[in-house]
Amino acid sequence: MTRPFHRPKAALLAALVLLAGIAGLVVITAATSNGSPGARAAAKPIRLDNATMIIEVNSTDRDAGLQVFLDGEPWSEMAVFAPDGRKILDVDATGRLNRFGLTELFSESHEPEFSELPLRKFKKRFPAGRYRFRGTTVEGRRLVGSARFSHDTPAGPEITSPAAGASVPEANVVASWNRGRQPVGVDIVAYRVIVEREKPLRVFDADLPASVNSVTIPSEFLEPGIKYKLEVQSIEKSGNQTISEITFRVS
Repeated sequence: MTRPFHRPKAALLAALVLLAGIAGLVVITAATSNGSPGARAAAKPIRLDNATMIIEVNSTDRDAGLQVFLDGEPWSEMAVFAPDGRKILDVDATGRLNRFGLTELFSESHEPEFSELPLRKFKKRFPAGRYRFRGTTVEGRRLVGSARFSHDTPAGPEITSPAAGASVPEANVVASWNRGRQPVGVDIVAYRVIVEREKPLRVFDADLPASVNSVTIPSEFLEPGIKYKLEVQSIEKSGNQTISEITFRVS
């Protein structure tokens, strides 16, 4: 008959201590490798790839709106703070989107007419200065960025051709404009031309340097009997932009 094996108490205690030590090492190593939520939050923040805030004015419709854009690592929470520290935007992804994350965000504000909200009051509502972006990545890291918001808004370009409401042949349609008289301190760095038909929706657009004041609209884009909207944007160095627009018809 085999006698039961009994480990001496001292030896058994030593073995338990050793096992506990090994287990502790495993736990510590795992925590060091993966990082706790607190450690991730305390890590150096990740910066957004891009963050902008601009004013878009429509000199034809006489209104203005605020545009916010950001791009960066996948995030689940994002907030924007005004220069005085007040939060003006808060986005929180929930449900299945929470752990999946967003990367880009573009939003455009309401655009009341100047008769309802004059431009000077619009600027008072959104003061110039540095706006801070603060968010959390899907992995729990802090995500930060900032945008310098300016009140320098250009006057709308003066469209010289086609004439507003004109009927023009589809060949050799040239959109041209003058810079127009600009407010002191405004520096126009580029123009954007957009030609659009509604049904079916088709868009032609061109980004041009400030030295250019005309562009030929391809005849392949145009169709006889169709009404088009021509939009020319003056873009200031701050990113703020002002639109002038007309409509014309192709004969």
